[in-house]
Amino acid sequence: METHISCLFPELLAMIFGYLDVRDKGRAAQVCTAWRDAAYHKSVWRGVEAKLHLRRANPSLFPSLQARGIRRVQILSLRRSLSYVIQGMANIESLNLSGCYNLTDNGLGHAFVQEIGSLRALNLSLCKQITDSSLGRIAQYLKGLEVLELGGCSNITNTGLLLIAWGLQRLKSLNLRSCRHLSDVGIGHLAGMTRSAAEGCLGLEQLTLQDCQKLTDLSLKHISRGLTGLRLLNLSFCGGISDAGLLHLSHMGSLRSLNLRSCDNISDTGIMHLAMGSLRLSGLDVSFCDKVGDQSLAYIAQGLDGLKSLSLCSCHISDDGINRMVRQMHGLRTLNIGQCVRITDKGLELIAEHLSQLTGIDLYGCTRITKRGLERITQLPCLKVLNLGLWQMTDSEKVRDCSDFAGWSCLYQPRTFGTM
Repeated sequence: METHISCLFPELLAMIFGYLDVRDKGRAAQVCTAWRDAAYHKSVWRGVEAKLHLRRANPSLFPSLQARGIRRVQILSLRRSLSYVIQGMANIESLNLSGCYNLTDNGLGHAFVQEIGSLRALNLSLCKQITDSSLGRIAQYLKGLEVLELGGCSNITNTGLLLIAWGLQRLKSLNLRSCRHLSDVGIGHLAGMTRSAAEGCLGLEQLTLQDCQKLTDLSLKHISRGLTGLRLLNLSFCGGISDAGLLHLSHMGSLRSLNLRSCDNISDTGIMHLAMGSLRLSGLDVSFCDKVGDQSLAYIAQGLDGLKSLSLCSCHISDDGINRMVRQMHGLRTLNIGQCVRITDKGLELIAEHLSQLTGIDLYGCTRITKRGLERITQLPCLKVLNLGLWQMTDSEKVRDCSDFAGWSCLYQPRTFGTM
């Protein structure tokens, strides 16, 4: 007897539809009544984020989303009141307003007028008109918030952080990228240093302070004392921190990922502080730290040998530093040494000999390597990703195409200097 797809139970159809992407889920729902009913099963839409352009009234929009169990929404363009979304999605869990440049304190204030206990994640990145006034509303009515993205909200000040520290006790992730008015005082609020005004966000696990130029080593002292559960800390482009600040971080046993990219005042001494502490880092980025050299690699091998990912792009390291490091770093998975112009084939041979678990390596701009060193690297058994951009070769050394190296992804953009 021939079996047709129309004979399948709705539960089986729903299971099949669950594997489709969002667009195809919607198309399946338009085929017939049976498919529509199956496609509207909540299991089909579990975890899906609705991406909406709010241009005109649509009475059926939010009932339709709620019928499918969708509780995560991204607003791509906002021409209606934000309160239209909040009122329509009673059980909303995640609201992404990133890049909604026309969102103001007034618009957000009209939307958040009562407690919204279901909301766990709010993204206001690049909403440049948002100020501390909005953070007051958020702290008052979104007390269950766990993730708050404020990257690029350049009008936020220390007062805003005080409000966050007062109202958002459950916060686990906070992004303050390029909030350039923030200083050590604001970080002190987050870390609970001003208990008379706010308890602080002591449960924070992820904190991004990228490009917060007013921060100094005092902020790192506050973080080490108050945010003891922190697992990820991004301090990239924070030019005001120095080696002395890293001494404060060196005993944060919970910290797993530390980003110091383009922190100009970090040197080998700072890396020594990190290595001599009780850190158990799995990821470290010191790319474009001009004062980091071969001695840092020796310190890393001694005290940070549990690293899975290490980024040293444009640092003043050589084959000698590679030799000091690789013998102790057998668990390393990702190594970024792009623009380290002193690295030669000898360094690649050392990497290939000792870092057998490596899955990805960045050699962008390593102009002193040749095909000989590259062929040695490609023998690594786990290698999947190789970046060779700006690799200088002679005509006789050029690899014809990346299919020669089956099994991994080659970001291959060879150029010969002088012909660019």
